[in-house]
Amino acid sequence: MLPELVQKANLYKLLFFIDCHFSETVKDQRCPFCKGVLHQADYPRKPRAPFKNIPEEYQKRHSLCCSCEKCRKRSLPPSCRFMGRKVYFWPVILIVMALRQNKENSYSTGMLMRLFNISRNTLKRWFKFFKECFPQQPEWQQIRGLIPVNISNHEIPGRLFYTYLSRFNGNALKALIQCLVVLTSQGGFAIK
Repeated sequence: MLPELVQKANLYKLLFFIDCHFSETVKDQRCPFCKGVLHQADYPRKPRAPFKNIPEEYQKRHSLCCSCEKCRKRSLPPSCRFMGRKVYFWPVILIVMALRQNKENSYSTGMLMRLFNISRNTLKRWFKFFKECFPQQPEWQQIRGLIPVNISNHEIPGRLFYTYLSRFNGNALKALIQCLVVLTSQGGFAIK
């Protein structure tokens, strides 16, 4: 069920529209450096994925650029499609981690490698990142209060996904989107 979910183009269409909302919200706040007007300055990404049917439009990273000649700095709005500079889509990373961290039916590294066409070294980096680095990130520290207290730092993001999955009565799409929205520090944008 979950591996098929991240292969659906309509998921990326929905995430694209959520990212558009985030971009508009940041654009309305003006430049954080000089308060100048922000203009759209999206750039293409070449995310790796275990599938090829994602339209090119959904592979662009929303970005904003200050209109003031002396500033011209970029502002990156939060994204549910891209996790920082990682080359895989954020939903793929989240689902892989959720499948690996599932206490009852954890997927082996070999199974994840085959299902998602990801190298062992990449998986090891992701596991290490979420175990050691992610809990120390300032962004995580800011949103930690939005996460139920029974979820410990080392269970993120898998347990968070499964918490939303049960909250949404098994609707994996809603659970995935809500989890991504919360993890991009936009907890107020709830999925109904």
